[in-house]
Amino acid sequence: MRAQVCRRISALLLSLVPVVGSAAELPKIAKENGRFVFRVDGKPYLVLGVQINNSSAWPATMPQVWPLLDSLPINTVEAPVYWEQIEPRPGEFDFSSVDMLVTQAREHKVRLDLLWFGTWKNGQMHYAPEWVKSDAKKYPRVMNEAGEPVDVLTANSETNLKADIAAYVALMKHLKQIDGEQHTVILMQVENEPGSVGAVRDHGPEAEAAFTKAVPAEVVRAVGKQPGSWRQVFGLDADEAFQAYSIARYIDQVAAAGRQVMDLPSYVNVWQRYPFGTRRPGFDYPSGGATSNVLDIWKAVAHSIDLYAPDTYSDDPGMQEKIVENYDRPDNPLWICETGHTPEYALLFYRVLGRGGFGASSFGIDLTNWNLQSGKQVDWMRDSFAPLLPMAGELAAWNAAGKLKTSVEEPGKTKQVLAFGRWQIVVSYGGYKAGERSEQPAGTEKHDGRLIAAQVGPDEFVVTGIDASIAMQLDKAQGGGHGQILRVEEGSYKNGTWVPLRIWNGDQTDHGMRFRYNPLVLKIKMGSY
Repeated sequence: MRAQVCRRISALLLSLVPVVGSAAELPKIAKENGRFVFRVDGKPYLVLGVQINNSSAWPATMPQVWPLLDSLPINTVEAPVYWEQIEPRPGEFDFSSVDMLVTQAREHKVRLDLLWFGTWKNGQMHYAPEWVKSDAKKYPRVMNEAGEPVDVLTANSETNLKADIAAYVALMKHLKQIDGEQHTVILMQVENEPGSVGAVRDHGPEAEAAFTKAVPAEVVRAVGKQPGSWRQVFGLDADEAFQAYSIARYIDQVAAAGRQVMDLPSYVNVWQRYPFGTRRPGFDYPSGGATSNVLDIWKAVAHSIDLYAPDTYSDDPGMQEKIVENYDRPDNPLWICETGHTPEYALLFYRVLGRGGFGASSFGIDLTNWNLQSGKQVDWMRDSFAPLLPMAGELAAWNAAGKLKTSVEEPGKTKQVLAFGRWQIVVSYGGYKAGERSEQPAGTEKHDGRLIAAQVGPDEFVVTGIDASIAMQLDKAQGGGHGQILRVEEGSYKNGTWVPLRIWNGDQTDHGMRFRYNPLVLKIKMGSY
């Protein structure tokens, strides 16, 4: 009775809150003209996101979440939905926490990416309900090589699968009821960092029976091997490959069942195995997750998943670039759903955008004192996202059309060139060395300069950046002549319209247009003579 009352109150509150969007078309991810596009309400969407802490999606905790989020220039919030919370007893559901998230997201004018903490969370089963945890005979766990159970539900159990599907379908039915037209929820993360911690693969009876069979034909084709057993096809990597296949099949069925109810874009996030090639599956990272070495298996099996998004917690620029490269594939839209929150991760967003991706999201952004002690720790996010949020729709559209490029400073690469047809934007980081007229700028102190440029007309550009300067020039290889600045406006986009604030000239343009840490956007019109 109490749960029913909570649901009625939540439904009433939802009916009173203004909607974020009201288009009939569901959010979707599609490939258009060779580029992946994320559309929300029919328009390209750029995710400027944050993820709250794992245990923050409670009514008592959200007051410590929204004040910080309201101070940030974001448009998307990732928030968990806990299986143990919404189904405290088998078949009895309480969606008051989901209603709370949707209601509050609308009040604070952001979209939601819901994270389903079901069978897996961090490669374990910690968010399964007590009635699942307490009945290991009915809901079996992964058995390690020694025949001992570990703290992970097995993907080789129909009972486990049916229980997860039932809960996830109930969640999607409820979302369709409260958000089927308004689309506050735009993405679904199906499970969280799936895989097994404590065993490379399951050695339970059902898993052993499956492991003795031949590798399915679709997997053999995907990895380009000859047919055979798991050992014959994958050799020493057979255990991890089999675990990936088992989990991919399981999650695909969960996602497919949910999408039959409400066809929201669905993705899987991935705990990474860096440094690559030196980590042990099942111990240093969850075995069987969609890591780059088994991603082809996932792609061959899980057809109801739109994309695989790497969690990125390395602040090393080379490692960040490698992770982005691994998931920037012709068959996988690029989206970084979880990163660290320190300034070193600011550049990652620009790397993703420059490859045609649709955004990134930092983890643990609230003031529950688990991850952050102060809102000042994410000042870099204010610097980076402030000029982008008012024109997020424009940026997404330019990116979808292939008109957008980014530049990220790297040690030793303090001068870079962005090519736009007959025009080039020369990007410099840091000042020139004292007493020299070198062509190589000195670089910034922290190597954290970054820049976004879009060609919005044959000779027009929109540019914004942090700790960078630019010069415009004609590409000599594409003809002669001299380039000249016709007009530079500082301004912003408001409701899709460019609104100039002032015209730049003289010192602001003669020695290179500079972007400091005060967020600004320039619209540049070039000519030639």
